[in-house]
Amino acid sequence: MDRPEAGRCERLEPGLRRVLAPNPSPMTLWGTNSYLVGEGEVALIDPGPDLPAHREALLAALAPGERISTILVTHAHRDHSPLAAPLAAATGAEVLAFGSAEAGRSPLMAELAAGGLEGGEGVDTAFRPDRCLAHGERVQGPGWVLEAIHTPGHLGSHLCFAWGDRCFSGDHAMGWATSLVSPPDGDMGAYVASLAQLSARSWRLLYPGHGAPVTDPGSRLAWLAAHRRERESSILAELARGPATVRDLTPRIYRETPPELLPAAARNLLAHLLDLWNRRQVSADPGPSPDAIFTLSEPREES
Repeated sequence: MDRPEAGRCERLEPGLRRVLAPNPSPMTLWGTNSYLVGEGEVALIDPGPDLPAHREALLAALAPGERISTILVTHAHRDHSPLAAPLAAATGAEVLAFGSAEAGRSPLMAELAAGGLEGGEGVDTAFRPDRCLAHGERVQGPGWVLEAIHTPGHLGSHLCFAWGDRCFSGDHAMGWATSLVSPPDGDMGAYVASLAQLSARSWRLLYPGHGAPVTDPGSRLAWLAAHRRERESSILAELARGPATVRDLTPRIYRETPPELLPAAARNLLAHLLDLWNRRQVSADPGPSPDAIFTLSEPREES
């Protein structure tokens, strides 16, 4: 698919429009996809960054007599959620999400955050929905029904939204890149489990938060899971050569990654190591942290 034009309303299929936000970057590709679902009383999925031009483009995408009745946020990152409050004030729409940026953390990530592990890359700490959605909860309007699917991993509070056999997959599954998983906001064990959850359903299309629609969801989800397994195997193989830190391992694991993306790669690597530590496949001295020395755990003898 050709690169869409920021600010231009595109009809992707009956009942679905997309407006691209003008925030391109190495982490967002062309920018954030904001989706309008339905006609008349419409749902807006991922309002995007708080940019006046994007706000005006979204309002201009509405036909005469239409209004945004519901704003759904996949997760509280600054490229997805900040425009929710200004648009809600302008339209009277209700803002729905799983919760704040900190919601949905696993006990391990909550413990690590309390112990001082910092993440916070791009997190919208001010975001608060008007109402929190539970896994499986449905939101509907005239002619449309959306089902919330809790998919922690990229963020503990990440939601995907099912629309029949199509899925608005946020930053959990995209076609152009893998997802950043940066602890304690991100959790690799939860991410892989959420991939399996999505893979258990039959999707015709994925509409991601960035990039083009994914036209072969089953294959893409399987590839993303295999990629994480391969990355884990590479980490274990490197640690078999001897103890190492995240700083040591990053250039050895991410050999072809551009230098400007290595900091994000290091966070993904840390997420894998914390998951391996949680599963007792590696140890961390003096404890799990970005500066720890990670070592393969000794095999356990069967009792």
